[in-house]
Amino acid sequence: MTDSSSLLQQAERQCQRHGVRFTPIRRRVLEMIAGASGGLKAYELLDRLATEHAAARPPTVYRALEFLIDQGLVHRIESLNAFVACPCPEHAHGFQLLICRECGRVEELHLDDVNSQLDQRARNLGFRVDRQTIELLGRCEACLLAAANA
Repeated sequence: MTDSSSLLQQAERQCQRHGVRFTPIRRRVLEMIAGASGGLKAYELLDRLATEHAAARPPTVYRALEFLIDQGLVHRIESLNAFVACPCPEHAHGFQLLICRECGRVEELHLDDVNSQLDQRARNLGFRVDRQTIELLGRCEACLLAAANA
């Protein structure tokens, strides 16, 4: 779980720097994602948002998610079709996600050398990478300890 308050402040500053609007809906979607212990699916976000905004519909959530992803504030977990807040949106390089398949906890890594090697190899093969998602599924330390003590 990410510190929502500092993440929201960081998001506001980043949106100001980029000259884009951080609307109340975008802010609330980011706040919900940041407050979750793991990834949230779009329809989970819609259900939560609908309790606060009766007019909330799927396009509302998907537009907010698209904006947050474009700004580097949220990552899509491809394997789970869920979304998680980026703890360091100022980091301009690629990332890797460690995903616990038991508790859903997600940790973000920044192994720039891994991304560089993949980018270089792709270029050598004449391939242009538009987006890179590296997800490592397994069990976190807490779940491993819990299983060992059971």
